[in-house]
Amino acid sequence: MGHLDHATFGWLTPVLSYVMACIGAALGLRCTVRALAATGRSRRNWLITAASAIGTGIWTMHFVAMLGFSVSGSEIRYNVPLTILSLVVAMVVVGAGVFAVGYGRDRGRALALGGLTTGLGVASMHYLGMAALRLHGEVTYDPALVGLSVAIAVVAATAALWAALNIKSALAVAVASLVMGGAVSSMHYTGMMAVGVRVDPSGGSLPGATAMQFIFPLAVGLGSYLFLTSAFVALSPTAGEREASASAQRPMQGAAR
Repeated sequence: MGHLDHATFGWLTPVLSYVMACIGAALGLRCTVRALAATGRSRRNWLITAASAIGTGIWTMHFVAMLGFSVSGSEIRYNVPLTILSLVVAMVVVGAGVFAVGYGRDRGRALALGGLTTGLGVASMHYLGMAALRLHGEVTYDPALVGLSVAIAVVAATAALWAALNIKSALAVAVASLVMGGAVSSMHYTGMMAVGVRVDPSGGSLPGATAMQFIFPLAVGLGSYLFLTSAFVALSPTAGEREASASAQRPMQGAAR
């Protein structure tokens, strides 16, 4: 068995990955809150932004954490198409869960369906990302820990969507995001604790790209997207602010007549 190190760079990758998960969760929750207060095309656009934020945040969290993953006796590379597929799956499946909540008439049923769908999407992203791993040897999994990681993902997703439905204030969303970030990180590291590697030393070259060639630049790009989108959402007026502005303009228009 090869020795696995989940924090090659010390606390840097776990802390940074947690921050990315929190940012994605916070942005996704704020966008979902905005969506529930909107109608028509505006609701749809906010939900799409929420899904992309949560999916991007979770994916970035996973692969930033993977930058600190190493196996003694083998280098690590990543299959590029599978890695990109894991990002697409995260966004699409999380999107399905968010839309279930955004358009569901029965809130309880929508929450259960959305939480299950989103949680399974998070777990699928994680294990697709792990399937993209290329090393000299065989990767094995502890079924019990895999099951626990999936359960954590479903519970975390359900809690996040419940927060989106029931929490409106910015402070409460911030607290919920910290909890969600911790839950997503716990899911990731629980899944990583399930991993075992039987190293087969070989002089042959591995297919795929190294983390610094592909994962790091993509993670930086997606992280930048999260920060820029956060700024856009923070500067966009809420439904209440737009209504207050419209109400303030009506007396002025009446006086002008």
